[in-house]
Amino acid sequence: MRFRRLLAALALALAGASSMAQSIVMASTTSTEQSGLFAHLLPEFAKATGIIVKVVAVGTGQAIDMARRGDADVLFVHDRVAEDKFVADGFAAARYPVMYNDFVLVGPKSDPARAKGSDIARALKQLAAVDAPFISRGDKSGTDSAEKRFWAQSGAGGRGRGYRECGCGMGPALNIAASSGAYALADRGTWLSFRNRGELAVLVEGDRRLFNQYGVMAVSQRRFPHVKAAEAQKFVDWVTSPAGQQAIAAYQVNGEQLFFPNAGTPN
Repeated sequence: MRFRRLLAALALALAGASSMAQSIVMASTTSTEQSGLFAHLLPEFAKATGIIVKVVAVGTGQAIDMARRGDADVLFVHDRVAEDKFVADGFAAARYPVMYNDFVLVGPKSDPARAKGSDIARALKQLAAVDAPFISRGDKSGTDSAEKRFWAQSGAGGRGRGYRECGCGMGPALNIAASSGAYALADRGTWLSFRNRGELAVLVEGDRRLFNQYGVMAVSQRRFPHVKAAEAQKFVDWVTSPAGQQAIAAYQVNGEQLFFPNAGTPN
């Protein structure tokens, strides 16, 4: 009987501790989630602060819309123009650079469209000229916004008859490209952690336009009184601190670093 009472008391204590645990909701892009970064990073934050981060990983556009509705406490995305507008519209007090990597154009190793090189605009123009199969995310994500920008810079009259939008995340888009022998633009973090590559390979990289910057913002409590502003700011402060930046730098897949910390820069 005493043993049962002890077990009951322990269960109640654990339940109470669990209910007292602080948590915040973070709206973020699929690349941070699908690359495995958050599975590495967030336990470190929880260990340092006791705050649990619940991630909703969608395209950057959807993540920003979510934060604009007050459905998230913190925003972690990669579309600088949209991020600056989020701050200018009063949904956050400030935006902080966190880390960067780059975009790559992937496609069949045989490269039938002859897109390989270091000039993304030339490569896309070539793809359009030969109606090469191309899988676009088409989901208003940061990657999708960058891709549309690169198409505009290519000077191509169109995107070719092989262009398709899947309205999906980076992982599913790469799966479609791998199974159909198509080209696609990907962030390097998701590409390095992607296992179903098939005959896909990196064909275009190194163009300065492929730079991919991530930013973080605590959603404004002035705009949404219910958001957990103090806890959200603790995440912002930690991920941009030496400890958070070191944790980002330490994350690797097969010996390759996926993201490069750069908090405190003007990016």
